[in-house]
Amino acid sequence: MKYNRILLKLSGEAMGGPDGTGLDEKVMENFARQIAAVAKSGVQVAIVIGGGNIFRGLSGASRGFDRVRGDQMGMLATTINSIGMSLCLRGQGVKAEVFTSTPMRPMAKYYMRDEVLEYMENGGVALVSGGTGNPFFTTDSGAALRACELRCDALLKGTKVDGVYDSDPMKNPSAKKYDTLTFDKALEDELHVMDLTAFTLCKENDMPIVVFNINRAGALEELVNGEKVGTVISNKQ
Repeated sequence: MKYNRILLKLSGEAMGGPDGTGLDEKVMENFARQIAAVAKSGVQVAIVIGGGNIFRGLSGASRGFDRVRGDQMGMLATTINSIGMSLCLRGQGVKAEVFTSTPMRPMAKYYMRDEVLEYMENGGVALVSGGTGNPFFTTDSGAALRACELRCDALLKGTKVDGVYDSDPMKNPSAKKYDTLTFDKALEDELHVMDLTAFTLCKENDMPIVVFNINRAGALEELVNGEKVGTVISNKQ
């Protein structure tokens, strides 16, 4: 299937390179080149980036932080990542704007669905940060929500592995990779593709999830052009 409008979910750790912390300029430039190529081909792109390379609210709570304030710190971390990626994308010659779930002017625009849709339809890449704007929800949930709101063809989850396996391929060399999966099968086998809230939102709104290796050059472009890349999770058998 060729995708015309996508939401790309990237983890904060991916932005941090091998260490998974801070911002790795080479990694960000690699991502930006791939995203820019897709955007220039006419595909409408929204991006949600996690904040775990800077701060993760849940881990802060385990050290005694107030969970609500910790999650708010995580929302700010996602905005820092999004601003950084927007600059990299502009460096690749595409329009890019950051939209936040809570007001953060002048650093970013406030997320309003119709404005973001118009921006994407006019060729701009929309980086949607701040999660849902509420504590106790992950950026996976924020990505699922925005993908449904923006009527994307699919939610693409860029990871360091090339799809979903029946066991950890890093530990089990005989692990089997799935080309396709149903939501029910993934839940039944506890494959932990995304958190349960995000996964359920996609299942109930018939939003396919594609898990693929974002670190492989060209993978994103191949995926949106309909080539068999990664694992597609949907309601269909």
